[in-house]
This record gives sequence, structure tokens and C-alpha cells, in this order.
Amino acid sequence: MSSSDTIRFRHNQALLVAAVVAFLGALPLAAARWFLLPVLLVPVALAGWAWRAGTDATSQGLRLRALAGQHLIRWEQIVELGADADGRAVARLTDGREVRLPAVRRDDLPRLVAVTGQNLPGPAGRTTQ
Repeated sequence: MSSSDTIRFRHNQALLVAAVVAFLGALPLAAARWFLLPVLLVPVALAGWAWRAGTDATSQGLRLRALAGQHLIRWEQIVELGADADGRAVARLTDGREVRLPAVRRDDLPRLVAVTGQNLPGPAGRTTQ
């Protein structure tokens, strides 16, 4: 895997479809009175979040993306990758904090670790690529 490879984890795109449907449903309400126009901002914000939010994994680290910002966590800062009780991926950092990785599930962890170039222990203790 070259250093420019990036694996992107995003939320299900059905959220984007739901935001479009919500926008179309809110149009008659927003058109009824001028002070109801801000109601349209809710589905627009949902669509923006569904389009942008997620985790990008590169050989340098993890970029956690949200609606209005992003945060880079270098691999050197990560002690452990795991999953919580709900099946969402979390990264334990060197300072003891646990950071939830947006749009990454427990089943995605092998793909995430593969970006680091390290091997994972397999079912019988063998390492896998």
C-alpha cells in the first residue's frame, strides 16, 4: 500500500436520501410563513453531515471529519484500536482518552489496521496481511 492510499469510512448514504426527503417535506411548512424558513436548515445540515462526516485512514494517521471541522490523530498517538459494546470503533490514545471513530464499525477494524502496514493476528495466532 503506498503512502498516498486513503481508506475512507462514511455513514450510510441513506441518510443523504432521508435529508432530501425531509427538505422536500419541510418546503410547504417553510413557505407558509417567512419566520419558518429556518426549518429548512435542519435537513440541509443533516445532508452536509451525511456527506462529510467520517474517518479517513492514511499511513500517517486518522483524520476524523465532522460537519464543520476535522481532527488528525497520528498513529504514534494511538495505543489501541478496539470496539465498544455497541460495535462502534474506538481508539485509545497515549494520554488515556478514548476517541470514537465516526462511521467505523467493529468489522472495519482489520481494514483500518491494514493501512498502518502492520499485521494482525489471525484466528490461530498466525499473522495475516
